[in-house]
Amino acid sequence: MLSLCGTDCCMGCGQREACGGCVQTGGHPFGGSCTAAQQIQQGGMAGFLNFKNALIQEINALGVPHLAVSDLNLLNGFYVNLEYTLANGQKVKLLEDHKVYLGNQIEIPGSERCYGVVGDEQYLLVCSYGCNGADPQIVCYQKRNDTLL
Repeated sequence: MLSLCGTDCCMGCGQREACGGCVQTGGHPFGGSCTAAQQIQQGGMAGFLNFKNALIQEINALGVPHLAVSDLNLLNGFYVNLEYTLANGQKVKLLEDHKVYLGNQIEIPGSERCYGVVGDEQYLLVCSYGCNGADPQIVCYQKRNDTLL
């Protein structure tokens, strides 16, 4: 096993040198933290799977049209940390580049845009974006529902 969560994420990863490896860093790849590793260290694999399922339920309960999540993947923060333009013109990033999140991309039917969902122990982000992350827009950014954790 190359990682604490049992995935073979080290094989074929172009960021392997910068990461340091999950097991080797004690679940702190890229000098940050990994949501899966934290959950496994606290509650074992069963605890991680419960956490992941609760996050999926929370995302699906948002009621966002055409957003139905069935699985979440490990995603590097630097890959999913898009820059959003707020109503006042200010540009912001909401995630941490050196963290590994759970998330997924969901195609929006009849649109050239996709939903991106990302979550960890504290926050849930749903955004929409065009090809290659173009013109990202925040759909929902909120503190996680503590009753599901």
